[in-house]
Amino acid sequence: MTAAVFPPMTRLTLLFAAVLLPALTACSPTFNWREVRPDNTGLSLLLPCNPDQAQRSVPLGGQPTELAMLGCDAGDATFALGVATVNDASQVGAVLAGWQTATLTHIKAKAGAEQATLLKVPGAALQPQAVRVRATGQRADGSAVQSQAAYFAQGRQVFQAVIYADQITPEVAETFFSSLKLAAGSPR
Repeated sequence: MTAAVFPPMTRLTLLFAAVLLPALTACSPTFNWREVRPDNTGLSLLLPCNPDQAQRSVPLGGQPTELAMLGCDAGDATFALGVATVNDASQVGAVLAGWQTATLTHIKAKAGAEQATLLKVPGAALQPQAVRVRATGQRADGSAVQSQAAYFAQGRQVFQAVIYADQITPEVAETFFSSLKLAAGSPR
């Protein structure tokens, strides 16, 4: 196109749009990863959005236990972290196994269809070992959902870090799960 086709003001507008539009788009990414450090834990992790917080009492290991949750939605996915402190350190493994079973039941995952792999979480207890569980199930409305969740502990604190989405990309899962780190000697 020649300069005669566009008057000077239109050329300035096009130049402005060509330069500024990519900059504005870069300011609002789908996943705006930021480091989060949940209160009363030594955990740090990356979340792709500003999390909401909630607490409630849930039965973990057969005992009413205060569960603190952080969670947010980004890119058609839900990211959440749950943390609780159990009364009896000898029950940590059983509590994590029960939490995993309850999550799989909640999403109606087909029995035996989940894939569990060991996960390296710096600072986490060696026993029970941290695991990452991948499963496909259903939401309450019957639509399909994928889930990837990590279960790990430090001392008497137990953690679940989870993503729920129609489809979880490997890049998003890797960013989320590889960011999990516990400081040595953290609380509880």
